[in-house]
Amino acid sequence: MTRRTRFLGVGSYVPERIVTNDDMAQWMDTSDEWIQSRSGIEQRHWVEPDNTTTSDLGLEAANKAMAASGVTPADLDMILFATLSPDHEFPGTACFLQAKLGCPEIPAIDVRQQCSGFVYALAQADMFIRGGMADTILVVGAEIHSKGMDVSDDGRDITVLFGDGAGAAVLQATEVNDPAEQAHIYSSHLHADGTYAKELWTEGPSMTFAPNRWDNDWLERKAQYPHMNGKTVFKHAVTRMPEVALEALDANGYTVDDVDLWIFHQANLRINYVAAKQLGIEDDDKVFNTIQQFGNTTAATIPIGLDEALKAGKLEPGMLVCIAAFGAGFTWASSLVRW
Repeated sequence: MTRRTRFLGVGSYVPERIVTNDDMAQWMDTSDEWIQSRSGIEQRHWVEPDNTTTSDLGLEAANKAMAASGVTPADLDMILFATLSPDHEFPGTACFLQAKLGCPEIPAIDVRQQCSGFVYALAQADMFIRGGMADTILVVGAEIHSKGMDVSDDGRDITVLFGDGAGAAVLQATEVNDPAEQAHIYSSHLHADGTYAKELWTEGPSMTFAPNRWDNDWLERKAQYPHMNGKTVFKHAVTRMPEVALEALDANGYTVDDVDLWIFHQANLRINYVAAKQLGIEDDDKVFNTIQQFGNTTAATIPIGLDEALKAGKLEPGMLVCIAAFGAGFTWASSLVRW
């Protein structure tokens, strides 16, 4: 028998407030047709403009994942929290979540890999479990984008894409005799290319600037808001996601046709359509998308997708699932999972 990692349960949470494309059109020069034709997004969920934090969303998703798994915070050996929208600059958001869960002393680690964050965290959890350092790990991906968006014509191209939400998974050690039948993570594959870091980024506030972490024209340039070279991001996403997905399949002796369900990061529906075409996926029903209802929730898109696929009856025990993501950094990653 071989020690491996399996998904014990997943959960997700999005705020009650729904922001439609027509709502967006009240705040900036856009329209439902413009947004849907470019991204596939119909609506997104945003928190109320109050003191709700990213760890608050993560807590909701974590509680649902633990309930689905039949575990309590006392059963956890470690917490991994993927986010680009932390509660505070420091300490890490995983520590704030740990306090809310009431499970002190176990390791609590932040993962800052943006849209690839959950897959990076999944890979780390798998290695901790395979190595015997932990038996049960909570992995969370959560974001609050709405508080950091430029809700004006200047921010239109980015603001319409993003939603708030959280997803979580409980991972647990398992002994595998038959990889083709038993639930486990086969492998994960991680990549990055920092030469493209400024193609999708938020410039400030930053330790780059002195003495006050911003320069004199920082606010005038709206450096506190995200900026994106959309064409460059699109070009790399439709290349890297299929590439890293094939890497996972090749590493484990499977082909595209063997995959029962594809869970791609939800940045843009057009990206996912092109990625599927590049891979030669002939059955559209094998690609599960959630961006229409939730927008891009960055580190939360993958676990939200897994949870929604379960609810929709699209994800069942025994299925071979390929997960792939691409995001700022640039970073890209994949995992192959026997569910």
